[in-house]
Amino acid sequence: MIERYQGQNIPWKLRLQACGGKAGQQVQPGEGCCVLTAELGESGKVTAEQIRVAAAKGVKAIRDLGGSGIVLDGAGVHAVLGAAGVAAMVQGAELALYRTESWKEEGPAVALYLDAPDGCEAALRETDILTRAICFARDLVNCPANKLTPDDMARRMVKEAQALGIETEVLDEAQARALGMEAFLTVGTSAAHAPRLIVLRYKGGKEGEAPIALVGKGVTCDTGGYCLKASSSMKGIKGDMAGGAAVCGALLALAANQVPVNVTVVIPSVENRISPESFIPGDVIGSMSGKTIEVGNTDAEGRLILADAVTYAVEKEGAAKVVDIATLTGAVVGMFGFTTAGFLSNDEDFCAAFQSAYARSGEQYWRLPAFPEYRKMIESPVADVSNVSTDGCGTITAGLFIGAFVEERPWIHIDIAGTAWVDSPRWAYQTNGATGAGVTTLYELCKGYARED
Repeated sequence: MIERYQGQNIPWKLRLQACGGKAGQQVQPGEGCCVLTAELGESGKVTAEQIRVAAAKGVKAIRDLGGSGIVLDGAGVHAVLGAAGVAAMVQGAELALYRTESWKEEGPAVALYLDAPDGCEAALRETDILTRAICFARDLVNCPANKLTPDDMARRMVKEAQALGIETEVLDEAQARALGMEAFLTVGTSAAHAPRLIVLRYKGGKEGEAPIALVGKGVTCDTGGYCLKASSSMKGIKGDMAGGAAVCGALLALAANQVPVNVTVVIPSVENRISPESFIPGDVIGSMSGKTIEVGNTDAEGRLILADAVTYAVEKEGAAKVVDIATLTGAVVGMFGFTTAGFLSNDEDFCAAFQSAYARSGEQYWRLPAFPEYRKMIESPVADVSNVSTDGCGTITAGLFIGAFVEERPWIHIDIAGTAWVDSPRWAYQTNGATGAGVTTLYELCKGYARED
C-alpha cells in the first residue's frame, strides 16, 4: 500500500480540487515544495474516473518536470467522493507511473506518498490489491514471447495463486487428449513449446455453490499459423494472451480481498506457430463437446482453444455462468478503436450485471447484436460449425462461435483486441503497451454477485 506522508521533505505535491472552475492544471510554489493543482470542475459532477485521469495527468506532468517524489494531497477528492475518491486518486497515479519489466538498466522510479484524512484504509487496501492485479496482468502481456511460453505462464500464475490459497491445476497434452480436447490441441501441438490448460479455483463463497467461470485466451505467441500475419502486425503477437492475464488478475484480486464468491479461471495457453504438423485451412477437427469444426482460417485460433476451454468449464468445473475474454478479432478495432471493447451475451440478467460492473470500473464496453442471421454465417457444409464467417461480421460471428459451446449457460463474450494494448495511451493512467484491460470489470462483476448473497 502507498506510504503515508509523515512530513518528509518531498519536492512536489499534487492537489486535486473541485471548486467549480474550468478543468486544468496550475503549478505554483508552496511551503518547501512545488504544488501542482488540478481543477476537476463542479463537485456534484465529479466521478472516480475523472479523479483517476486527473491524478494520472498530474503525476506524469511532475515526472516529466523531473520530480522524483510526489505527495498526493487527498483532502480535495475526499471532500467530493470520500474514501473512494482518495482510492481513485492513488490508483490513477500508480497506474500512470507503471513501468514495463525491462532487461536494461533504468533510473529510479518516482516515489509516491499520500496525505489524506483518516478512515480511507479499507478502500485504499482494496484498490491497492486491484491495482497490483492490473499491473500483474500488464507484466504478463508485455513479456516477450521467448520469456513467456505456455509453461512459463502457468508457473507464474500458479505461484501467485498458491500464495493466496487458490487451488491450482495445470493439464498437459496427455491429460487434454484424454478429455478429447482436439480443438485446443490442434492449435497447441504445432509448436515446440507444449500447450497447457491452466485451472485456478477460488472458493470464497458458499461451499458447493457452482462457480462463475472466467475463461481467458492464452495464446503466448500468435504468428497466425499458415495464414501468416503481415509483418507490420508481428510485433504485437506476444500479447495475444491478454484475456488469460485479465482473468488471472481478477481472480488474484478477489482472493486477496477475500470476496465471498466462488470463481474458477480456465486459461487455454498455446503458441500458434508453423510446423510440418500445423493445421491448415480446410481441415475438419473435433472438440471436447463432440462438435466438429471446419477450419477456414488458422489465424482464427483463439476461438478454437476457447471452445474447448468453455466446454471444460461447464462439464468439468460445473460452471453456473461463463465469461470468456480474448484479444479475438481485428474487426472490433474497426468498430470501436482503442478505447472500447465489444461484448455479446445470451442472458439479460447476466448482461445487466456486467453493465453495472463496467459502470463501476470505468472501463468502456458496447453490446453487440446476436441476430439469428449471424449464426448462419458460421454454418459449414462439412462440419457442425466453421471457425470463420462466410459473410463478414467477424467480431460478432467469432463470439457466436464460442457461444455455441456454452451449453445454454448464462454467458458473456468480451473482445478486448482494441483495448488490451495501446501504442500510445488513450487514457492518462495507461502507459505504452499493455493496459490490463478487463481486470477491474471482471473483479466488479464477481464482487457484485457476492454482494447478493
